[in-house]
Amino acid sequence: MPEHVTKTRIDKWLWAVRLYKTRSLATEAVKNGKVKVNGDSVKPSFEVFPGLILTIPKGVVKYQYKVLAPLERRVGAPLVKDYMEDVTPEEEKMKLTTLEFMPTAFREKGTGRPTKKERRDLDDWMETE
Repeated sequence: MPEHVTKTRIDKWLWAVRLYKTRSLATEAVKNGKVKVNGDSVKPSFEVFPGLILTIPKGVVKYQYKVLAPLERRVGAPLVKDYMEDVTPEEEKMKLTTLEFMPTAFREKGTGRPTKKERRDLDDWMETE
């Protein structure tokens, strides 16, 4: 860990550890309350320090990461493990595997768009599942 930083803005940290592709996406996620720190919503200017638990929803899974060290600059993927630890419970990760086995609506290729009646039937079927 070459940097000797004690605190870093949360939006900058999320970008630096590659949880978001751009810093502006990280800022928007924090502003919209998607990123929680120890269960509470924070502002993008919130400063992270070692020991915090961040909860970040991605799809149906709420990932949890523990901050190991703050950093100012984006690091390569192999170095991310030095700055954060994935502490997501197994129950959350299991949601990804259960989605693979969920039934989905299927239409034969080349049958065109569904009619109104077929669409209503599909919607009814999706609500019952």
